[in-house]
Amino acid sequence: MTEKEKMLAGIEYAADDPDLLMDLNRTKDIIWEYNNLQPSRTKDRETILRGLLGRCGKEVHINPPFYCDYGQHIEVGEGFFANFNFTVLDEAMVRIGCNAFIGPNVSIYTACHSTNVEERNSRREWAREVTIGDNVWIGGSTTICPGVKIGHGVTIGAGSVVVKDIPDNCVAVGNPAKVIKYL
Repeated sequence: MTEKEKMLAGIEYAADDPDLLMDLNRTKDIIWEYNNLQPSRTKDRETILRGLLGRCGKEVHINPPFYCDYGQHIEVGEGFFANFNFTVLDEAMVRIGCNAFIGPNVSIYTACHSTNVEERNSRREWAREVTIGDNVWIGGSTTICPGVKIGHGVTIGAGSVVVKDIPDNCVAVGNPAKVIKYL
């Protein structure tokens, strides 16, 4: 398997693989272009997103600046909106449903690293998918950790750190995020 195939399969891979680094730099160039467009150039911004993301619905809007590692591992549904400073480390797939609203400064992480210093310094890592359902609102400055699934109809309170799955139709807040109310 290539290092990219290992990465997408959730198997430990070499993060410093030359092919992966080339992909990362290609994406950084695209993101730089996206983030430096004049605000009025909405059609150009949409064209860039459609070429960058793995899949996106008809209505997709991400306020710059936006940051991601690969882009092609991100899928968003219809009516997607993300506010300023949306960051996605998409070493694994990130799937976000329809009518999802992402507040400012939200980060989604899929990359995992060893807590063992020697292992971590070897540049070996692995990744876990993140899935977010339909009709979800993620409050500003929320962090979503690797492997998390957030159900449909969920609200995540601002400043939360989501480390475990969140079921459908609820409000979750805190660090770590916990369900405080079912809808």
